[in-house]
Amino acid sequence: MKVSMAICAGFESYRASPVDMRVVTSDGQSIAAHSYVLASSSPVLERTIDAARRGWGAECTIRVLGVSADAVHAFIHFLYCSKVTPEEDEVVGAHGAQLLALAHAYRVGWLKSAAETAVSARLTPDRAVDMLKLARLCDAPRLYLRCARLAAKDFAAVELSEGWRFARRHDAALELELLKLIEDADERENRWARERAAQEACRQLGEAMTTLEHIFPGSSGAACATDGCTCRGLQLLMRHFSTCTKKTAPGGCARCKRVQQLFRLHASVCDRTDQACRVPLCRNFKGKTQAEKADKTWRLLVKKVIRAKVMSSLANRKVPEVVSTSWARYNGRAAKLR
Repeated sequence: MKVSMAICAGFESYRASPVDMRVVTSDGQSIAAHSYVLASSSPVLERTIDAARRGWGAECTIRVLGVSADAVHAFIHFLYCSKVTPEEDEVVGAHGAQLLALAHAYRVGWLKSAAETAVSARLTPDRAVDMLKLARLCDAPRLYLRCARLAAKDFAAVELSEGWRFARRHDAALELELLKLIEDADERENRWARERAAQEACRQLGEAMTTLEHIFPGSSGAACATDGCTCRGLQLLMRHFSTCTKKTAPGGCARCKRVQQLFRLHASVCDRTDQACRVPLCRNFKGKTQAEKADKTWRLLVKKVIRAKVMSSLANRKVPEVVSTSWARYNGRAAKLR
């Protein structure tokens, strides 16, 4: 009731002009209003008022049913204000679902967007199914996506809600739709996990190519001799390759095979001349690559490794302070919106 009284205080500025219509709610309450304000705010209300008016200048009555009287008060108040101030976010949150339905039915786009945002921000697992159905009926894609994500994230809590139990008993289409959304979310998460794993593998291969160039620099550089360098592990693998006697055996050596694959990959991404590159077998693998056309899978791997090397070099470069400050400010705003 406090919310309703605060809303009614917003009509004080219009008391100088006489009211010419009344809005009747579901419980029989009558709200005095000005037809020109409501008609200018909603094309649906404009047609409804014209149909209900019996003569020029005569008072008309329209009915807004299906929602509480407080929600109708809030709806009319926002039509008068034509905006939602930060102080009124609590009012929108208290009647968010009903305001969303009213704004959609009467085609008040800005209020529909505000109500959709308020409902999405206050969404809980016990209301996810009900709000999903409301979002589908009111064409609210952001709320629909928010409900789907929440259901996929915390389906155990959603199963305990009254909305889910009602959907299982009486709305098989909604139940099937929600299960399909959850299945799609799981498949999408698995696909993203595979893509992240592939990107990480390409990043590691790109770092291995950079480490090879660090171990075997060109004619203008000297080989790395630092004990604590990150290339130490790859150096040990190179020493094993140079002394291993099993690499020419029928079964071969698994570690030596990995080294040969690294040499072949290096030859595919190497842009040095044969005289400048000192990586072992680089010239041999380059000649084989030119003589024998590589398969599609290998060419795709080479492209991904080259892309990973470029992205790694860009990520490791020093970012100007102005750019880093702006990026941190943007991330803070994005976190608040989520």
